[in-house]
Amino acid sequence: MTDPRHISIQDFTYELPEEKIALHPLPERDASKLLIYKKGIIQEDVYSNISEHLPAGSLLVFNNSKVINARIRFKKNSGSIIEVFCLEPYELLNEYSSIMNKTGTVRWKCFVGGAAKWKEKEILKELIINNVAYPDLFGKKLIVKAVLVEKLPDAYVIEFSWEPAHYSFAEVIELAGDIPLPPYIKREAAIEDSGRYQTIYAKQDGSVAAPTAGLHFTEAIFDKLASKHIEKEYVTLHVGAGTFKPVKAATMQDHEMHAEWIDVSIETIRKIILKKDEVIAVGTTSLRTLETLYWLGVKASLNSQAGKLELKQWDVYDPPLKDSNLSAADALASLINWMEARALQRIFTQTQLLITKGYSFKMVKALITNFHQPQSTLLLLVAAAVGNDWKKIYDHALQHDYRFLSYGDGNLIFIS
Repeated sequence: MTDPRHISIQDFTYELPEEKIALHPLPERDASKLLIYKKGIIQEDVYSNISEHLPAGSLLVFNNSKVINARIRFKKNSGSIIEVFCLEPYELLNEYSSIMNKTGTVRWKCFVGGAAKWKEKEILKELIINNVAYPDLFGKKLIVKAVLVEKLPDAYVIEFSWEPAHYSFAEVIELAGDIPLPPYIKREAAIEDSGRYQTIYAKQDGSVAAPTAGLHFTEAIFDKLASKHIEKEYVTLHVGAGTFKPVKAATMQDHEMHAEWIDVSIETIRKIILKKDEVIAVGTTSLRTLETLYWLGVKASLNSQAGKLELKQWDVYDPPLKDSNLSAADALASLINWMEARALQRIFTQTQLLITKGYSFKMVKALITNFHQPQSTLLLLVAAAVGNDWKKIYDHALQHDYRFLSYGDGNLIFIS
């Protein structure tokens, strides 16, 4: 496996005109264009026909993380706005749902816009709720308070509290926050975004950005997949704001890859073992989760007594992991054995896996994804899958009026 530390990000750039960035979704999810790349050949179609391009009997793996209303705007008495963007829970995690279901108070790591204006001990937001889903709040106030607890090198620790206190943080943020559109969608969130910046199978609260490859899938597509005996499985990776973090370092050795939480059941891992040669990732987040499972299995095989399994940025490029020749089936079997020894039904941990040119894929045979920003780690991942042909794919898309980024068109890439 090639060491990516000396890879120059300048080699992974292209000119993306503003007008190519999709600011709104198409009226129909599955009407987006689909570029198919296989063995150097490019074809075109639309997402509604994607089943025609997938091998019968394969396994599609989706990320079922759900986008939370992570952007909360507080208005001060002076009229100035302080925007708090929730990144991830600050407290010790056993699972995300335990934090999302907390009542009364919770601490989160956050970005703060207008932090210099935050002079008071606490700021608050009051809302009158007229929503039948919250009958005891109907026509009453929900009061959300925020206290700046600590400044971190890259964010702030914010303590939220609310009244009525019996509501969960998941309910509070749904009512008080806004959908966090990516920074390159330069408009305010609209009513359409609450549904369309969410996959139809989103289930686990926690992401602050959508796993966008899945935005194109519909029940009609699922029906077509079933008719070809193409199966579905779900993993969870909670997408962090770091997914939009540009690589500013000249070489990758000076770039810190963002860490994200993954949550995968032991039954899903067993299913993946059975389909190990036919696995297709829907989105870069699903792909990173699947590849992470392999490396966690390698770690478990090397040290079955390890108390904790997680993956750091350079682990797979350094000994002993880089020397592993363990098969996918054996690695996942080791991971299952490690979980069973601890009576774990789910593996919940962080991954910082960086996938770039020269990476050797262990789990995934194809990737369904959108078109990504220049000089991004997501573009590096695409280059890992197809080598220098990423330029061929992106040039074709630019010349044939494809729509780019989160609300844009997508591609099906068979890994070289």
